[in-house]
Amino acid sequence: MAAKENIARNTPRRQLRDDAAKGLLRFMTCGSVDDGKSTLLGRLLYDTGALFGDQLAKLQSDSERFGAAENDLDFSLLLDGLEAEREQKITIDVAYRYFATRRRKFIVADAPGHEQYTRNMATAASNVDLAIILVDAEKGLLPQTRRHAYIASLLGVRKMVLAVNKMDRVRYKQSVFEAIRDGFKAFARRLAVDDVKAVPVSALKGDNIMHSSPHMGWYTGPSLLDLLETIPVEQDLDGPMRMPVQRVVRPDQTFRGYAGTIVQGSVRPGDSIVALPSGQTTAISRIVTFDGDLDHAAAGQAVTLVLERETDISRGDVIAAAADAPEEADQFAVHVVWLNEEPLYPGRPYHVKIGNCTLTGQITELKHRIDMNSLDQLAAPHLDINEIGYGTLGLDRAIPFEPYGRCRTLGGFIMIDRFTNATVGCGMIDFALWRATTVPWQYLEINKAARADLNRQKPVVLWFTGLSGAGKSTVANAIAKRLHARGQRTYLLDGDNLRHGLNRDLGFRPEDRVENVRRVGEVAKLFVDAGLIVLASLISPFRSERLMVRDMLEPDEFIEIFVEAPIEECERRDPKGLYARARAGEIRNFTGIDSPYEPPDNPELVLNTVDATPEGLADRVFVLLEHRGVI
Repeated sequence: MAAKENIARNTPRRQLRDDAAKGLLRFMTCGSVDDGKSTLLGRLLYDTGALFGDQLAKLQSDSERFGAAENDLDFSLLLDGLEAEREQKITIDVAYRYFATRRRKFIVADAPGHEQYTRNMATAASNVDLAIILVDAEKGLLPQTRRHAYIASLLGVRKMVLAVNKMDRVRYKQSVFEAIRDGFKAFARRLAVDDVKAVPVSALKGDNIMHSSPHMGWYTGPSLLDLLETIPVEQDLDGPMRMPVQRVVRPDQTFRGYAGTIVQGSVRPGDSIVALPSGQTTAISRIVTFDGDLDHAAAGQAVTLVLERETDISRGDVIAAAADAPEEADQFAVHVVWLNEEPLYPGRPYHVKIGNCTLTGQITELKHRIDMNSLDQLAAPHLDINEIGYGTLGLDRAIPFEPYGRCRTLGGFIMIDRFTNATVGCGMIDFALWRATTVPWQYLEINKAARADLNRQKPVVLWFTGLSGAGKSTVANAIAKRLHARGQRTYLLDGDNLRHGLNRDLGFRPEDRVENVRRVGEVAKLFVDAGLIVLASLISPFRSERLMVRDMLEPDEFIEIFVEAPIEECERRDPKGLYARARAGEIRNFTGIDSPYEPPDNPELVLNTVDATPEGLADRVFVLLEHRGVI
């Protein structure tokens, strides 16, 4: 039927009777690029009458504008809202749409298939009940198909519909469909996903979308819409109550409430709760909403809880059922999906957000990464963009949590770059590590303050960073000699010397450099605890690791000193012949040649060694130390 006749025939049917009584299914479409995800969803919206007349008219004009055949509609344009998406015929951002039939309400997320937008797909998968995995019948299962299915399974999606699309292009052959179906089901079983329904469709032609197709009499199962309308949806009502606190509501002296979304279980006034991590217990006095108080609230509802007595609760804390509170830990076994072009190196710190709590953490160890074709576990010194790995996550303090399989909100996390604030990864907590709860801190009576007082000095780390040949060790050595002559207790940690012992097992790959700095930072922290003035001289090329060491110490215990010299001057000096060897290709990953150096943004001191003597530069450092009260 011509598009204009369809527009005249269809009328919007969004306002349906008894809407509130229907179940809600959140689902997404995913798969490889150009498998027809947006076209499929556009067809669903069109066939279910979920479009207003003006939307249909715009769809027709947009279809003509972007090259659709006469009287045909390009259904992908309903979802691809960005101009770049329409021009390139790909999905970039996640598009969300609401529609309803007489049997159910739906919220659908159209996820991009391109590898570079995997982060958007992961975002969509974190909040759906079901995933439609689209496969182009001509292309079959592709690595991105497997990657999306794997990510969906990691993010707790246990119901999948395999839609083998573009069946019209393979002449509706049953053998093509069955080969793809059997291959995907075998793959899904390895993901512990047993609930997979498979439907052969043509989103462009409408085959098996809303009604059974006359071209595939060999398929006797339900249409795609029939599946979506009847598949059971699990609720989060079971289990003990959990609510991460999003905001403390304090409009005046007469009211204090704690706002957030209940992510599991239910609550009533009078229920006993515990606030974590403080561990204080009390009871619910009121459940407040914009529309008035409630006598009951359950998972998915945004509410403000008023407690019977004053309790120490802040944003990021968790209010939970007192009878069944979640565990607390600071080290976990986790799955990680890496989403950034800069690789994930174990030991590098990031902001980690779990629920409404943001803290500092790092992947301390990568046990393996997953090969998307074979699902084999491969050795992984780091993770590249779109790779999925398994390792350990360490946080700077213990938090309440749940394994992701029990509670997505308290078991899922995102990783944020501390310099750019970009989301660079996401992950799922598997379980807390045994050592997280069984190795407490031992109290020691002789502490840092006592040792510093005995040494008659303020312990501090002078961290000298700069290119090889800039003069770090020369300046640090000159300062160490003068401090020693004054009777100050010091220790000089030289990067080259440490590679003969503590760090002899490390090379010069980026992940080795991260670990090199981490170890030196931990040793420097111990020496500061011993009351010493520590001089650490090493290239330490990355800002992130220098910030990591700063964070290990008290705010006034770390002094970053940038020993500056142009690379041309460093090469001219080349005291160890390293630059010449790097230029000749004998040394790889050499800082300044084929590995980057990131100068400090705000060092406490900059020492330019081109036109100054080590003694003159030492004078400047001594002025700073006296001003800081170190000596």
